[in-house]
Amino acid sequence: MSARVLIADDDAVVRDIVRRYLERDGLEVRVAGDGNEALRVLGTERIDVAVLDVMMPGPNGLSLCRTLRHGGDYTVPVILLTALGEEDDRIAGLEAGADDYLTKPFSPRELALRVRSVLRRAPAAPSTVPLEITVGALTVSTASRLVTVTGEAVGLTNREFDLLLFFLTHTDTVFSREELLKRVWNWDFGDLSTVTVHVKRLRSKLGDHHRVQTVWGRGYLWRGEAGSGDRGDG
Repeated sequence: MSARVLIADDDAVVRDIVRRYLERDGLEVRVAGDGNEALRVLGTERIDVAVLDVMMPGPNGLSLCRTLRHGGDYTVPVILLTALGEEDDRIAGLEAGADDYLTKPFSPRELALRVRSVLRRAPAAPSTVPLEITVGALTVSTASRLVTVTGEAVGLTNREFDLLLFFLTHTDTVFSREELLKRVWNWDFGDLSTVTVHVKRLRSKLGDHHRVQTVWGRGYLWRGEAGSGDRGDG
């Protein structure tokens, strides 16, 4: 079964060009001209990746992303399209729960590559990853992609889950943001703030049960043993 992608943008030209590129890659495509139509599609069809325009009418892409992430019940990967290139705007999108973003004008080919990257969610070989990982009160089911803390479910986006699983299977090893971008996101290049924001969100959602330590000037590591480490957002 082909992966199905939703393109939600109020620009018909953008929708048509992107649709043709994605269909050329063998993907199924659904389109929406505004946020309300996008919500209808998301509520009635299986969607594997949602590409949302930040500036479209109705619930805009940023608002729609926050709605999808509220409570963690809808885990479809989200790529935001934005005409705003400032770092604060990009970070706002990532903090809303987006897995990725592209700034307009963008290359349709690059978007197709980003969609493919988001669809690949296998940071480690299945044979090397336990079906369940428990660290203190934190439990991760790798098969169902379910995370609980003291028995309560924690809603993570797909990228946040991938990052957590990577850390748990590579404990006590420092990884730079460049290395994490390549090994978790499968990107050879990209905005390093993507990693920074996802680490911050992961720390926030896991609270005192995270073991992500900042190694200043080098990157991040997950401590294999609980201890008094840095819990900052850097």
